[in-house]
Amino acid sequence: MAHSELHRGERVGWLRAAVLGANDGLISTSSLIVGVAAAAPERAAVVLAAVAGLVAGALAMAAGEYVSVSSQKDTEQADLDREKRELATSPESERVELAGIYVARGLAPDLATQVADQLMAHDALGAHARDELGIHELTRARPIQAAVASAASFAAGAAPPAMLAALLPAGALGPSIVAVTLALLLVLGGAAARLGGAPTLRGALRVAFWGAVAMACTAGVGRLFGAAAG
Repeated sequence: MAHSELHRGERVGWLRAAVLGANDGLISTSSLIVGVAAAAPERAAVVLAAVAGLVAGALAMAAGEYVSVSSQKDTEQADLDREKRELATSPESERVELAGIYVARGLAPDLATQVADQLMAHDALGAHARDELGIHELTRARPIQAAVASAASFAAGAAPPAMLAALLPAGALGPSIVAVTLALLLVLGGAAARLGGAPTLRGALRVAFWGAVAMACTAGVGRLFGAAAG
C-alpha cells in the first residue's frame, strides 16, 4: 500500500530566506528603536528610525539575497551546460561514469549499468544533474523567489516593533520593545525549528539569546552617545 512521507528538504530554499529575513527584521528594527530611544530623542525621531530601518532593511535583504542566489544559479547552470556538452560528445564515457556512481553507492556492477542505461534513456541530463552534480529540482536556486521571501519576511518581522514605536508612550518604549521582541523571537525560533525538524526549545532560545545581545549592545551605544551629546 502506497503511503505519503513528509520530507523537509523541499522547504530548504524558502524556509532559509524567510527565517533569516524575519529574524533580521525583528532584531535589527527592535535594536535600532531601543538604541535611538536610549539616546532620549523625540518620538518623531524614533518612529522615523523605525520606518527607515524597515524600508532600508527589506530592500537590502532582497538585493543581497537576489545577488547571492543568482550566483548560485549561475554556477548550477554552468555545471549543467558542461554536462550537456559532455553528454553530446562522449555519451559512453558519461554512461560509464554514472554506472560507477551507482557501484560506489552499493549496487552490483551489472545492475548499476542497467540502471544507468535506463535513466539515461529516460533523462540523461536529469540523471547526471541529480546523481553526479547533486542538483535537485526542489533545491534549485531561485533568485526572485528568495529575494521576495527575504523582503516580505523582513518587513513582517520589522512591523511589530515599528508599530509599537508609533503607539507606545515614550517612557515605556524601551522595556516594552524588548519584552515583545523577545517573546516574538521565542515563537519565531521555535516555529522555524519545528518546520525544519530541529529541537523546538533549543531553536527558540538560540534566536532569543542573540536578539537580547543585539538589543543590549545598541541600548548601550544609545546611552553612551546620548550622554555624550547631552
